[in-house]
Amino acid sequence: MNSIKFVISMLMLAWANRAAAEDEASSFAGVIGQISSRVDGFFKEYLNGFVELVFFSVPVDGTQFPLIVGWLVLAAIIFTWYFGFIQVRKAKLAIDIVRGKYTDPNSTNEGEVSHFQALATALSGTIGLGNIAGVGVALAIGGPGATFWMVLCGLLGMASKFCECTLGVKYRVVLPSGAVSGGPMYYLRDGMAEIGFAGLGKVLAVGFALMCILGSLGGGNMFQANQAHAMLTYAFGVPAEYGLLTGLVLAGLVFAVISGGMTAISAVTEKIVPWMGVLYVGMSVVVIGANLDQISAAFSAIFSGAFTGAGVAGGFIGALIQGLKRATFSNEAGIGSAAIAHSAVKTKEPVTEGLVALLEPFIDTVIICTMTALVITIAGLNTAPFDGEALTGVTLTAASFTSTADIFKYLLAFAVILFAFSTMISWSYYGLKAWTFLFGEGRGCEMVFKAIFCVFIVIGATIQFGAVIDFSDAAIFAMSIFNIIGLYFLMPIVKRELKMFIAKVDSGAIKKFD
Repeated sequence: MNSIKFVISMLMLAWANRAAAEDEASSFAGVIGQISSRVDGFFKEYLNGFVELVFFSVPVDGTQFPLIVGWLVLAAIIFTWYFGFIQVRKAKLAIDIVRGKYTDPNSTNEGEVSHFQALATALSGTIGLGNIAGVGVALAIGGPGATFWMVLCGLLGMASKFCECTLGVKYRVVLPSGAVSGGPMYYLRDGMAEIGFAGLGKVLAVGFALMCILGSLGGGNMFQANQAHAMLTYAFGVPAEYGLLTGLVLAGLVFAVISGGMTAISAVTEKIVPWMGVLYVGMSVVVIGANLDQISAAFSAIFSGAFTGAGVAGGFIGALIQGLKRATFSNEAGIGSAAIAHSAVKTKEPVTEGLVALLEPFIDTVIICTMTALVITIAGLNTAPFDGEALTGVTLTAASFTSTADIFKYLLAFAVILFAFSTMISWSYYGLKAWTFLFGEGRGCEMVFKAIFCVFIVIGATIQFGAVIDFSDAAIFAMSIFNIIGLYFLMPIVKRELKMFIAKVDSGAIKKFD
């Protein structure tokens, strides 16, 4: 009898503990929800005006066109023309430089990383959720035809990357320790001063640095952590309230990498980026291969939709706008962020890194975004128009993959986590260099930013927000306003550097190594 009472009492105690745990989890979730609402409310009330200003849109044929997208696309067109379609003429030379064909193995050039490591680091900051969720949004709203304009914008953006990354190396600062600081902050300040616009250059440099810090903490950090946890919940059923644990794990991993500086970051990205690219492209190839009979129809839908926009809100213009928006949001050509990573390369010829950098939009937008678009178009779950109820964004992309095989849900979740992690470590470097530009170099100053960055990872994985992300996206694209103004002033310097470099290659002064 006593044993029965004991068992009953233990069962009651276990039930009470379970109920208490559920109440505690519910209470914790409630607290997190309140924090999320208050943070989101603050940004919406006090900073929404900034977001609306950056993403100011004008009505075009039944849809809205953000002027900031036009600003980036126009710059890409101008740079493509000004540098004589360099992305076509010098593509082979760019590939040879990445492969080390023009790198002297006995050279002692200043810098911290190789051409490939710099490319991998910059790609890790751009290849991410924009390639997965962003393409899903583009096709949900703009239909398959948006893919064509996305690819065209990516090809044009290659010239923007060439211009900004050449300047990044030319005006970088090599510290006594051998570490390198570079990017738009430096070429806006020093390059503009060189041509007699020192005052304007300082304003542009400070404005860029401020936006870069804010963008790194938001879109390059909190959003990535938030979406990584969301994918864990979607694929593996991890409770949403476990975001704190996800955030702490991610913060620990990120800090372990970024505490080692650019050398450690590039060592990680040169391994992660190729593998995550192979994983994602491999998944796409499997889906496409399993549906070979639909390839012709998919390409037909892409090309016809690009010029007719049948069934799409805004018609042809709607498809064009969505393609341009997603391409600029994905490859960041003209934003200036990639120039920060490329500045650390080991070279004495700035143009070599500009040529390496122009490959980024091709890999990011032309290859990876196109793969995503083909998978979605083949699946045909929702190609347009978007009615507010159907699949869009990452859910559309995930559903399109899993329509071929359920295992892709888990592989995609793994890819998203890799993309998020690599994006965070790259953007931590971008934000750090902007931070030290404003507040001074030094290990103490760097550790303050790295600690803040990791705290924001935990916050991002824990709370749900909308206005915070809108603000951080606006900050990232505001970087392009300051950056492109400077590029227009400085592009003659880039053209001069290009002519000198090509003359050295043609004359044999710069040798090609086998």
